[in-house]
Amino acid sequence: MSGWFTLFTNARYILNGEIVEDHLVISDETGLILKREGYIGGEAIDLDDNIIAPGFLELHSNGANGFHFTQFEDEKSYAGKIDKIARHYATQGITGFWATIPTVKVEEFRTILPSLKPRDIPNSASLLGAHCEGPYLHPSKKGAHNASLFQAPSTPASDIYGSSNLTSTVKLVTTAPELPDSAPFIKSLSSQGIRVSMGHSNATYEEGLLGLKAGATCLTHTLNGMSGFTSRAPGLTGLISLPSTHNPSSPYYTIIPDGEHLHPQTVSLLYRANPKKAILITDSIELASLPDGTYPGHAQIPFQQTKKGTRATIAGTDTLIGGCITLQEGIRNLMKWSGCGIAEAVGTVTENVAAFMGIDGEGGRGILREGRRADLSVLNEEGEVLQTWVAGHKIWDREEEAAAREADGEARG
Repeated sequence: MSGWFTLFTNARYILNGEIVEDHLVISDETGLILKREGYIGGEAIDLDDNIIAPGFLELHSNGANGFHFTQFEDEKSYAGKIDKIARHYATQGITGFWATIPTVKVEEFRTILPSLKPRDIPNSASLLGAHCEGPYLHPSKKGAHNASLFQAPSTPASDIYGSSNLTSTVKLVTTAPELPDSAPFIKSLSSQGIRVSMGHSNATYEEGLLGLKAGATCLTHTLNGMSGFTSRAPGLTGLISLPSTHNPSSPYYTIIPDGEHLHPQTVSLLYRANPKKAILITDSIELASLPDGTYPGHAQIPFQQTKKGTRATIAGTDTLIGGCITLQEGIRNLMKWSGCGIAEAVGTVTENVAAFMGIDGEGGRGILREGRRADLSVLNEEGEVLQTWVAGHKIWDREEEAAAREADGEARG
């Protein structure tokens, strides 16, 4: 790339849930977004009136493209698999991800987590750490988790994950707030800067409030593996509509927009309740992007798994085991089901995620402001990803990939 900065022209960009009619300038030396004026030279790129969005942030994924994050053999091969899935994520507009480790044995947590320390990966999405979804969950809402491995919050997190992993790798923990001793457990995690989300829980609204007061700030896959929302018992879901004046404030909340975990109008209702706190997730598993069929299990699910379209279940049952769509598909679904615009939808996988995880400050991610990382996804009006940029450099282009495939096909033919 020529010059020390790049100027995007004939484009619009997304900021604060709105489309801004202006150009964007990024540095290919520092990898940061620059002031929009006062530059001469550099490289100008015409984006044909497409839209620049922050790079997508994948908050809750168990894997994709044939790899589940619990599939650990040794450090070297596991690191290679992480690099490979990070490259796959980049083709979907994702520039940063947290690897979700569901409920597994204590020794498996301790074996896997050291390999999930945050790191940048060349020409790929960055690994931002781990989300531990378990083992502090409620048996009545176990979903596809193995309840025999669940732990009580009286067992310190360091005993399960390992002290060094808590300080280096674990960035988010999902727990059920109605479990005994959950309040001090949540306080302990949040005091270490670890985000706590409430999920796989049958908690009442009142128990959820206590969780918020203890330091929890999110709900995990809202209405899935969770107490229901009814006329006189709003459950955890009722927390998302707390008024802005309430202390503590309403939580962020994640939604799986695949049409399998939630009805499309339920997705719309949840999103519309508090758009600035809504976060889209895939909850994807290794079957995402694979052909339909029956596949073997892994450390979390020791049973065969069946994939049919966007639905993945334990073979022979109706138990959902995760998602099979991409974030960009989720964005398009949200636009279609709720009627929101592309800027609003994109906010649920960028700015909202970055704000929740506390990575949107100077030098941070998820928002197209001066001084933040130049991690970008270029989209068309329909929300399809055309290009992905990481730290000021283009790492993937849909047209270039298509041309390369065509050339390879001709060479082989």
